[in-house]
Amino acid sequence: MAEREFALVLHDIAPTTWEDYRAFVEEIDSMGQIPMTWLVVPDFHHRSNTFEDASLLDLLHQRRARGDELALHGFYHCDDAPAPCTPRDYFMRRLYTYEGEFYPLGYTEALKRLERGAALFRTQGWPLEGFVAPAWLLGEGARHALKTQEFIYTSDPGHLYLLPDYTPIKAPSLVWSARSRWRRGMSWVVNEQARRRHRHAPLIRLGLHPVDMRHDLSRRYWLKTIRRLLAEGYRPTTKISWLQRHSQRHGQAAAISSGF
Repeated sequence: MAEREFALVLHDIAPTTWEDYRAFVEEIDSMGQIPMTWLVVPDFHHRSNTFEDASLLDLLHQRRARGDELALHGFYHCDDAPAPCTPRDYFMRRLYTYEGEFYPLGYTEALKRLERGAALFRTQGWPLEGFVAPAWLLGEGARHALKTQEFIYTSDPGHLYLLPDYTPIKAPSLVWSARSRWRRGMSWVVNEQARRRHRHAPLIRLGLHPVDMRHDLSRRYWLKTIRRLLAEGYRPTTKISWLQRHSQRHGQAAAISSGF
């Protein structure tokens, strides 16, 4: 069987969410060298500034030094645009999620936030490799703005996309909806079905969120799944490391920045 890999992705990294993750990360570290992708939010919900928190910045530098990946994850991670005006927008912005920050933004505002986030990464010496929109939602204005930036890839639940052309690469995700009991129960079923369905995929992504860490069922599921994947011979990786190797194998290296 061809080599299979998994990417452990921690969403919504900010000072207010780090305590949710701390014990989980320590448990993962105890399993051995398992690299992680950290999705860093500059100012979570306008009230948790990552780049003004010296202890979190120090931690992120340490994680990068040990081989973890840092990716930009929106800027505020909340939808602060004017209220939706159409049924579709109401569904996407109020029923599907309240946190699709880059879904309603026009080109100019999306570009402003992307440039501010990129500048903050540069102040820390972090490469501009991945940009992941909150809730994986990019509106048309944001899609065009992202094409002008230096980022190498973006993603949605089923794919990684090489920028600036949005070349799709299949990379399925497991992700929970853990905010209510019935959603947690359904998430277990849906994710187990997805794990089996994608068992031959070269890369499977585990998309964790802070709320997952607050409930025993979801937290235990992730730990059990990671141990199971390791026992089945999956190799842990980061998204950018896997994408580099995949692109080299498939002749896409020219589309990848020399930042590798």
